[in-house]
Amino acid sequence: MYRAPVSEIAFALKNVAGMKEAMEAGRFAALSEDLVDAVLEEAGKFASDRIAPLNRSGDETGSRVEDAVVTTPEGWKETYRAWAESGWNAIAAPEAYGGQELGAMMALAASEMWNSASMAWSLCPLLTVGAIEALDKHGSDELKDKFLAKIVSGEWTGTMNLTDPHCGTDLGLMRTKAEPQSDGSYK
Repeated sequence: MYRAPVSEIAFALKNVAGMKEAMEAGRFAALSEDLVDAVLEEAGKFASDRIAPLNRSGDETGSRVEDAVVTTPEGWKETYRAWAESGWNAIAAPEAYGGQELGAMMALAASEMWNSASMAWSLCPLLTVGAIEALDKHGSDELKDKFLAKIVSGEWTGTMNLTDPHCGTDLGLMRTKAEPQSDGSYK
């Protein structure tokens, strides 16, 4: 069973990646070494105790689609709900939308443990965190106000919607186009 290497990740984050110096220089106002250690410890427990056991049900059952309804393996939905309620998708998210604004370094360190515990389960949170970051960095205020709070809270998730299944990871093969319309929308 997976056990998150919390002390190794904490050492690397603070001493190799330079977080300790950055905190001392005041670049992470919300963080202290104690908070970093506490967040990593809890993220590691969640990875080991809640996420890692999902590999078995994921392998044995898998997700399925029936009558346009997706059913995930046993425990996946409940673990996502617990993950969101614990505020894990809010680690780096902006405070204005319910986030903790603890920075990308903290989010990345926690994600390393979750991804290692079960990459299959972690894809949903990965896409959700990506949607938060994309909207925060590039979205209009109108889009942020409409979507960010619900995504940060975990009520909504980010997804990857592929329109050209023949492409795989070669996006150069895509044929789908967004054509601008006279009303400012795209079709």
